[in-house]
Amino acid sequence: MPTVRETTYHLLRTWGLTTVFGNPGSNELPFLDGFPPDFRYVLGLHEGAVLAMADGYAQARGRPALVNLHSAAGLGNAMGNLANARASRTPLVITAGQQARSMIGLGAVLGEPAMTRVPEPHVKWAFEPSSPQDVPRALSQAFHLATLPPAGPVFVSLPWDDWAQEADADQVAHLASRRVRAAGAASAEVVAELAGRLRQAKAPVLVIGPEADEENAFAQVVALAERLRAPVWTAPTPPRCPFPTRHPLWRGVLPPSIAGVAERLAGHDLVLVLGAPVFRYHAYRPGPWLPEGAELIAVSLDPEAAARSAFGDALVADVGAVAGQLLDAIPDSPARPAPAPVDRPDPPLEDTAPFTAGAVFARMARTLPRDVRLINESTSNTSQFWEQLDLDRPRSMFFPAAGGLGFGLPAAVGVALADPGRPVVAVLGDGAAQYGVAGLWTAVREHLPITFVVLGNGTYGALRGFVSQLGVTDAPGLDLPGLDVARIAEGYGMPARRVSDGNELAAELAKAGPGRGPRLLEVPIRAETRPLG
Repeated sequence: MPTVRETTYHLLRTWGLTTVFGNPGSNELPFLDGFPPDFRYVLGLHEGAVLAMADGYAQARGRPALVNLHSAAGLGNAMGNLANARASRTPLVITAGQQARSMIGLGAVLGEPAMTRVPEPHVKWAFEPSSPQDVPRALSQAFHLATLPPAGPVFVSLPWDDWAQEADADQVAHLASRRVRAAGAASAEVVAELAGRLRQAKAPVLVIGPEADEENAFAQVVALAERLRAPVWTAPTPPRCPFPTRHPLWRGVLPPSIAGVAERLAGHDLVLVLGAPVFRYHAYRPGPWLPEGAELIAVSLDPEAAARSAFGDALVADVGAVAGQLLDAIPDSPARPAPAPVDRPDPPLEDTAPFTAGAVFARMARTLPRDVRLINESTSNTSQFWEQLDLDRPRSMFFPAAGGLGFGLPAAVGVALADPGRPVVAVLGDGAAQYGVAGLWTAVREHLPITFVVLGNGTYGALRGFVSQLGVTDAPGLDLPGLDVARIAEGYGMPARRVSDGNELAAELAKAGPGRGPRLLEVPIRAETRPLG
């Protein structure tokens, strides 16, 4: 009779979960004992980095990833990046080793009777099997639930003495062959209603969110925008890039405030939101939800977001499927002129540091290869990032969806592991880099093609942007003097250099590509602040 451990590894193979992201402790060793040769273990030096690596890996692949953390303390270390994974709807199967069953209630070290409560509220489901024989079924439920829309992380607590127990053959007989799928298309009646409202609208506008940044949706959404001849905005605080940033219909990213959204959408009578909650505000600027006379329809796979919104109609459905249905229902473009492209002048390419963030991003846009994948965690410069970068394919950009720092650096490791044939460039603030710095070691160990570009301005620039907006006159802890990120990287065995010449920066960026190991470029920039909303 196979053991629970042997049965679990068989199921993991069936599901394609043969890469395990972890930082092991004693409770996890019985699961890892005799680790199968066809599996890969990606070691991170801190659980926060481990979670972000798995997050980047799963987002880049579009498939679940498996995370193995250490007890309640290790799970707690990962909570900041778990919030990002939940906000990104990343399908993760997260496990943590629990104490032996007979020890859990005794207050033993590494035993936590309420383990399933630790990851709340950032998981879709948390469970501890009631018996060793239920472990395989519980992991099966976790795998399928993580992938069902809206996707997201799930958690299973696993007592370490379960792995050597015999599995129940009858209970596990059908687990490997099960398929659980969601059908996300809209009914013919709903499609006809949507198409009719879009035809009748005099000035429709599209707002696109991260659900459109999928292979089955990206091209369909672009085609629908072109068919409708409608301008396109990216929804506020985007964690992904759901629409080509140099497309003539693209207008930019909506500001994350109530008043800011209404101001940008002025002049439109119908707002079609595809794949975004309505809306993810950040800055407090109250005002009308929409400009006067405008209606809104939102299409998303997230029923919670659909129910939560304070205005507009909502359809819980797959964005790609609905976009395709609307293309069939609206075969001809309406008799309205296409909007003129937005003029985006390039900033001057400065020769010496400190550079403006826009000048750095402009050099990146001109120099980096077309298939580059970008991770952005320079949070004080996101507006300049969106203004300059040229992104035109799905799964090309990743940003911490919940705003929690520590995602960017290790997420770049996961993105590169998902496809080492594509170059990866991680743009990080000098403060943000410190949150996930342990990920540098894994990047070196795995010899990944990542260029880490650390923009050093010596301050928490994003916080500086809030000072006047919140009526704050002075606050401690906003400056970061004395950081030398290049030397830190060298301590992890990574080649690093400080780049202060514009031509040298362009030359270094041009080296980004597969077949080479990671390196870090520290680039001095000016501290700039822009209003958030």
